[in-house]
Amino acid sequence: MYIAQRPSRSNSVAIRQQQVHVRLWGERASEQPPLVLLHGWMDVAASYQFMVDALSADFFAGRFILAPDWRGFGRSTVPACDHYTFADYLGDLEGLLDHFAGDRPVDLVGHSMGGNIAMMYAGARPSRVRRLVNLEGFGMPATLPAQAPTRYAKWLDEIKSLHRGEMALRTYDDESGVAARLMKTNPRLSPDKAQWLAREWSEPRTDADGRTRWHILGDAAHRVINPQLFRVDEMLALYAHIAAPTLMVEARDDSLAGWWQGRFTRDEFHERLKAVPNLRREVIEDAGHMLHHDQPETLAALVESFLGTD
Repeated sequence: MYIAQRPSRSNSVAIRQQQVHVRLWGERASEQPPLVLLHGWMDVAASYQFMVDALSADFFAGRFILAPDWRGFGRSTVPACDHYTFADYLGDLEGLLDHFAGDRPVDLVGHSMGGNIAMMYAGARPSRVRRLVNLEGFGMPATLPAQAPTRYAKWLDEIKSLHRGEMALRTYDDESGVAARLMKTNPRLSPDKAQWLAREWSEPRTDADGRTRWHILGDAAHRVINPQLFRVDEMLALYAHIAAPTLMVEARDDSLAGWWQGRFTRDEFHERLKAVPNLRREVIEDAGHMLHHDQPETLAALVESFLGTD
């Protein structure tokens, strides 16, 4: 099994009537800006362990690093709700920064959903972000107002389905089953890292039938569609308001092509990025969507170099 070179500390913080679990490295008294790492959908904060381990000794020694589990993921509490919205993630992030950073601007890194949240937050609170790194956070396909009736109807159907238990996440007989699931999703993930992640991504629980099975640390309500349409014009307005120098990191594998089957492409996303005032874009070779798992050394060096510039 993979052995973490720089084990994190666990902390739980009360934010917006939730207990948010946070992974911590380094000391808050560091003179450098805090480095905040935001994970993606159906992932956990510990997912960044491989990248943190790959940071240089000098960079790591001078940084306070924190990575939260988003509400309803990992060790954070599950709110009393049956769906999740981006506005709540922004509110949670604001509370997290208030608690750990105060008035200090932070360096913000987000992967996938976390990258989308990071971009939105940097546009809403530009003075609070010194440097911004988006790892494969592409947003969503454009929508039209005429889609609203169908969208709301689908949301109503899905929350009923959720409460009937029809959207429950799959469980596994043991942690090896979880590791196999992770490797199936990402064939580049090595068995030692998959086994390590399995223990962070899931936990054993005794079910009603008395059997112990491994459950994914994610609320099934995350699978319910957002009732509100994704509006590109709103996102572009947020992008245009970002003050921080921004690094967009993409994997060579085109995950958008697989997800959206032509409904949303990288070229379309790159057009949106033109709204970001100060943008640099990089591509990591031999990597898929989970590039912080596939090429942590390359990613760490890229992020470290970008954050270290004036």
